[in-house]
Amino acid sequence: MNVFGIGLPEMAVIGAVALLVFGPKRLPELGRTLGKTLKGFQSASKEFEREINKAMAEPELSESSAAPLPPSEPVVQASSQQAGSDDQPAQTTTEG
Repeated sequence: MNVFGIGLPEMAVIGAVALLVFGPKRLPELGRTLGKTLKGFQSASKEFEREINKAMAEPELSESSAAPLPPSEPVVQASSQQAGSDDQPAQTTTEG
């Protein structure tokens, strides 16, 4: 029997130390709590894996099936002001 890389002799030593530290009355309670915790982690892990697989299975929208975007308007940029003419606003030009 090999659990988490720990063999039967090592598990017996861990059990004996736990019995000495926690006592015979609290040891079953701690075992139940540990079992419930591990079961909760296992179920959460399975649920997470299920959600990931579900998300991966959903078809992704390709760009060919998406509606085309309307053409964008050309951006009008202000021409730079000449040096020394800070009083006058910049002039803009549009093409088209």
